[in-house]
Amino acid sequence: MLGKKKENYPCPEADGSSPQVRHFDASPSYCLEDNTSYEAIMETNHGTMRFELFPERAPITVNSFVFLARYHYFDGINFHRIIPGFVVQGGDPTGSGAGGPGYKFRDELPNAGEYKLGSLAMANAGPNTNGSQFFIISGPSGVSLPPLYSLFGQLIEGDEVLTILEQAGSPNGTPKSECTMSAVSIRQE
Repeated sequence: MLGKKKENYPCPEADGSSPQVRHFDASPSYCLEDNTSYEAIMETNHGTMRFELFPERAPITVNSFVFLARYHYFDGINFHRIIPGFVVQGGDPTGSGAGGPGYKFRDELPNAGEYKLGSLAMANAGPNTNGSQFFIISGPSGVSLPPLYSLFGQLIEGDEVLTILEQAGSPNGTPKSECTMSAVSIRQE
């Protein structure tokens, strides 16, 4: 119907039992619980990384990431852009750098100087164009990025995995070998 607002897409099961979905016709419902901490466990073909997520500072971004992870959106997706000394980027099921979940959401930007090694931030195509693509800062060029990318997490375990992924990169960003997220799961407490 013309003029009727689409309902938000329902929250996935917190236990990870929801089926895989790779396209959404509506924005996610708000699924985060108050006073709850969230971690993302990213299993790759080179080992496991664990990230603390920041729902207090970037609630819309963390909600979207948790929503997508619990719908197994990231499972089986390659890191399509890896530039040594800069970033490891993934979250695009097409592998082209142009794919996304079917919705976009607004920025929740950090202050200048807040990016550091292991920061988890959203890739975008300009202001308020966040979708599913994210990057992990892996070097000094990433740390010095201007605050134009929503910062929503920090690597707390698996530095060696990030180093291995970065070593598979190239100056033009095309990985020299396959670097895949086999699964991304969410732990909440």
